Amino acid sequence: MALDPALVRDSYFSMVPMTTTLGLRFEHLDLERCVMSLPDNPNYRNHVAGPHAGAMWTLAESASGALVFANFGDLMAEVTPFPVEATIRFLKVAFGDVTAVATLGEGAATAVETMRGGTRPEFVVDIELSTGEGEDRVVTGSMTVTWTLKLNRRPE
Repeated sequence: MALDPALVRDSYFSMVPMTTTLGLRFEHLDLERCVMSLPDNPNYRNHVAGPHAGAMWTLAESASGALVFANFGDLMAEVTPFPVEATIRFLKVAFGDVTAVATLGEGAATAVETMRGGTRPEFVVDIELSTGEGEDRVVTGSMTVTWTLKLNRRPE
């Protein structure tokens, strides 16, 4: 059983304070897809006037994390989700607000079953980064985050 996405939206920024530092915003969140945006801010730009790579990395990882929390947050008494690996590709310089669209890979469907079988699961979240909308939309990057569900230690 997953968490209500509205609960995740309402609590995410207090659970992950770095997201408020960058001014990230939820545009959409359900159990299959998370859309977050990074507003254009001159304080977070790089040497070519686009958003710093670290800000875009944080946006993409945050969108993936919100999606993971929505899907597995009801298990937090048993497990803690952690990113295992992340790969990001910068395709074009982003100008203006940046949007991250995270989608859950198929491996997530078996993650709990794998965990209950005694093996730490890994599953993938894919994220697309873009600027603009409609005909002006430009895909500027992509990220893949591999997540795991680590069993919490029980007090001895």
